[in-house]
Amino acid sequence: MRLLTHNMLSSNIKGVSNGFPLRIEVEKVLEKQVDFNADFLRNMFPKIEWKAFVDAARTIGYAELPEEVDNSSILTSEEFLNKFHHALLELHLEEGALVCPETGRRFPVNKGIPNMLLHEDEV
Repeated sequence: MRLLTHNMLSSNIKGVSNGFPLRIEVEKVLEKQVDFNADFLRNMFPKIEWKAFVDAARTIGYAELPEEVDNSSILTSEEFLNKFHHALLELHLEEGALVCPETGRRFPVNKGIPNMLLHEDEV
């Protein structure tokens, strides 16, 4: 599961009002090469919740992203775009879990696929 995916997921358990961001429990992380596309990164950047993204990257062992970003000038920096690309698209949570911040419910991640199915009493 890419951090791009993680940044878009939240817990949909009945009664949960604060289901984002899901906490990551890491068992195995893989790096997979992806072609660099600066236009894609510039278009995705406004859709990313930055603090959650940086926290997730640090949780899986990547601490190269700045804590805060200046939206107007950062997207012209080749160095920043390369780091953003690596964290967003090349780091994969292969095995582990996503944990609801409110209930503590664990959603397993196996072979890079998060299982977000709810139990009958959570719907």
